[in-house]
Amino acid sequence: MIKRLIACCILLVFSSLLTVVGKNTHNANNTKPPKNIILLIGDGMGLAQVTAGMYANGNQLNLERFPVAGMIKTHSSSHVITDSAAGATAFSCGCKTYNGAIGVTKDKKNCLTILEQAEKSGLATGLISTSSITHATPASFIAHVNSRTEMEGIAEFFLQTELDFLVGGGLEYFNNRKKDQRNLCTELTKKGSFVSDFQVKNLKDLTPNPQKPFIWFSALGEPDSVSGGRDYLPLAAKMAPDFLKKRSEKGFFLMLEGSQIDWACHAKNGTRAVDEMLDFDAAIGEILRFAEADGNTLVVITADHETGGLALEQGEGFEVLDLEFNTGYHTATMVPVFAFGPGAEQFGGVLDNTDIYWKMAKLWGWVPEVTGAAAVQIDTKTSKRN
Repeated sequence: MIKRLIACCILLVFSSLLTVVGKNTHNANNTKPPKNIILLIGDGMGLAQVTAGMYANGNQLNLERFPVAGMIKTHSSSHVITDSAAGATAFSCGCKTYNGAIGVTKDKKNCLTILEQAEKSGLATGLISTSSITHATPASFIAHVNSRTEMEGIAEFFLQTELDFLVGGGLEYFNNRKKDQRNLCTELTKKGSFVSDFQVKNLKDLTPNPQKPFIWFSALGEPDSVSGGRDYLPLAAKMAPDFLKKRSEKGFFLMLEGSQIDWACHAKNGTRAVDEMLDFDAAIGEILRFAEADGNTLVVITADHETGGLALEQGEGFEVLDLEFNTGYHTATMVPVFAFGPGAEQFGGVLDNTDIYWKMAKLWGWVPEVTGAAAVQIDTKTSKRN
């Protein structure tokens, strides 16, 4: 019964998405390359999570405004069911790797990430997350370690690549380090960054100065859930594009993650999963408003994997759903991808997770320094920022 419900859910939602593609071809036919790329990752977000959020929000989401939709295969090099580290590395580097790997190939060689490539090309860069900024997904865009558990080691990479806008948790991995007693916040300040955190000022009380990189830590470790009082994701999504646009005339790359959809599904907490999905969708709305006004920004939204094997069963009324989880871990189910703006048409159909990187890189006209799993060692210390 549950398997039949899952299948019906996927067919109904994907049919709806294909209808959206047919009704909104004006963006899909736009072939000019984007100046800016914003990649949004809903960690653990499958079609059921999207559907649950939609019905809980009066049968509408900002996601429905995207003209192009597709599906993504998520397996890693080591498992049919990926973890966030391998899944995010596929997005950031364009290569399959083993579960737990951060910015390295399956042979444990460093792979140049799209964020590093953007920074070396003189573009502004940003990372936003509702996890610690050293967590698997954001880490995979800036760090190179063999295991996602090396949080303090991951933090050191934030001093090797100039990041223009950073919002997320994990302050303790920067200023309360067991490994070496370094204060990386002080070092970042000396390098010219503005560094603040939730203990000093709330994000809403800050006005970032585009003359220097902006860093704000939302928690010592992992931020609270939305139901626990966390409220910064939509605000950070609103602030970041305007700030990054001022940081470089060449354009920018921004990755934003709604991290805790995954955590809610691990806990089999349907109410929290919906809250996290709606928080992520509110951030999507802010990004979409910028992209619509800007006209030169490609927005891509996807997930690293589905979590929970979520099924939607009928509750007491049309808007009341009974959310049932088949597992407390990830699944191998394909996940959706949505796109808007210049180059959006590249992201329709059935894709591999590594295709996200390659399509972004090709739209920017880059000659990638890695090809699939055949990656090369790189030096992330040298910046070509003008």
